[in-house]
Order: sequence, then C-alpha cells, then structure tokens
Amino acid sequence: MPLLHMLWLMFLFFLMLAWIWVIIGVISDIFRSKDLGGWGKGFWALFIIIIPWLGVLCYLIVRGSGMQERSLHMLVESEKIQRAYIKEAAGSSVADELAKLADLRDKGVVTEEEFKAHKAKLLA
Repeated sequence: MPLLHMLWLMFLFFLMLAWIWVIIGVISDIFRSKDLGGWGKGFWALFIIIIPWLGVLCYLIVRGSGMQERSLHMLVESEKIQRAYIKEAAGSSVADELAKLADLRDKGVVTEEEFKAHKAKLLA
C-alpha cells in the first residue's frame, strides 16, 4: 500500500473520530439543557439522527452559543457537590475541634483542666 493511501486513510479515520466526538457533544448538550422541554429535546435528537450533518449544523447555529455556558455550569455544580462530599466525609478538623472546645471553656461548660486534657488528646 503506497504511503499516500495510508496517510489518506489516517486522515479519514481522524475525521470519523472527530465527527463522532461532535455528535456525542451535541447530543449530550441536548439532554443537559434545562431550557428545552421533552418535545424540543426529542425534535433535536431526531433531527440529528435523521439528517446528521444538517442537524448538527443547525443545532450549532441556533443553540451553539449556550453550549459552553451549560458545560461550565455542569462543571461548577459537580465541583460543588464534590467539595461538599469531601467536607462531609472528612469531618471537622483539629482546629475546628479546638475552637469548639475553647468556646465551651469560655462559656464555663468545661473546666480548665478538662480543656487541657481534651486539647492534649486532640494534638496527640
């Protein structure tokens, strides 16, 4: 097989992968979009499945400006959820416990000796 044929096949393979990437991106944006109802999502998905090139081109022209905003919003929301989970799973830090303990000591709930004993346990 000549070298140019191999280069041409590699180029076509790249185009096919890029096209699949675009289709997945557009369809995921359709179903991620909260401003479209069920009928709108169904219409766009059917349009892209029946007439792929025209459907993707029309979708990018009509709704392409919001794709980045929706992706960014999804990333921000998932990061918030991840941070909340990490914070909840990690519990409170030693500094938080010491602050609570100092507050209890200041209110008179815990004596100075108990405060020192609990502080030693936390710092050990």
